[in-house]
Amino acid sequence: MTIITVSAPKGRLSKEQRRKLAETLTDAVLVPEVGQFAPAARVGFQVHFVEREADMTAIGGRLLADAGPDADVMVIDVTVMDGDWRQEVRAEVIERVLAAMADACGLAEPSPAWWVTFRVIDEGSWGSRGGVLSTLSLLDSGVFTEDKAKAVRAALGA
Repeated sequence: MTIITVSAPKGRLSKEQRRKLAETLTDAVLVPEVGQFAPAARVGFQVHFVEREADMTAIGGRLLADAGPDADVMVIDVTVMDGDWRQEVRAEVIERVLAAMADACGLAEPSPAWWVTFRVIDEGSWGSRGGVLSTLSLLDSGVFTEDKAKAVRAALGA
């Protein structure tokens, strides 16, 4: 399970941009997480879009409502189940997320005021379907590459 939350000023992202990001942000995390493009794994991903009024966000000590139209502020929070999240894998996810955001927004590069946070939920601390979920139980689903499954088992000490 992965949850990606995009917080942006109200009206910053159009419905078409959100539609594109629903897919591209999912894949930006999915590929490094399972080691390959696996459409069957998409069901375990949610993307949430949160809009905030310009007077409910500030940058540089000023409300966006007072900062002017050039203040392009967004926060993208990526929350994942424990697994193979070595620093280089996290960096790949963050770079892929920022590239997907820039592409959807029609920009050559991401705004320096777009920030990505990456959070790993400890093994045994994620629940759904009436119980606790484990990344280990997903390894036999067929979506993880053999190398990625081995890395996840090693990371979780299994």
